Amino acid sequence: MNALDLLTQDHQKVRQLFEQAQQIRDNDEKKELFDQIDTELAVHAEIEETIFYPALEEHDELKDMVRESREEHEQVEQLLLEIEDLATEDTDFTSQLAHLEKTVEHHVAEEEEEMFPKVREILDKAALERMGKELESAKGNQMNPGKQIA
Repeated sequence: MNALDLLTQDHQKVRQLFEQAQQIRDNDEKKELFDQIDTELAVHAEIEETIFYPALEEHDELKDMVRESREEHEQVEQLLLEIEDLATEDTDFTSQLAHLEKTVEHHVAEEEEEMFPKVREILDKAALERMGKELESAKGNQMNPGKQIA
């Protein structure tokens, strides 16, 4: 799978988790879904920041986009920390979760609509495939620590 397809697949999974969270009223279930969202976003950000973004920063025309994406990751990380500190019964939990969803959706839209098309222009299919394998391996290692994925 090429890098952009893998990252888009991650985006879609998080979208679905947010949609599920909107439907749930049970606080324990909502907290479980938040934990899944938190994990997915943390792993996704880690592989982008350690593999994807450094490769893009080698190209001058992508540096500003990467800088903005890194800043957005910091915002998401800060929101995740704030939400973790809230009890699910707290009315702020639901509003903060909605705020997180909007922030993530903004970031995803910028990547998918602006960054990814530019990346497709600059990197060839072989490079995207190689990077996809690297991202997939790193993601597997993050999701299953201690279990090596080739």
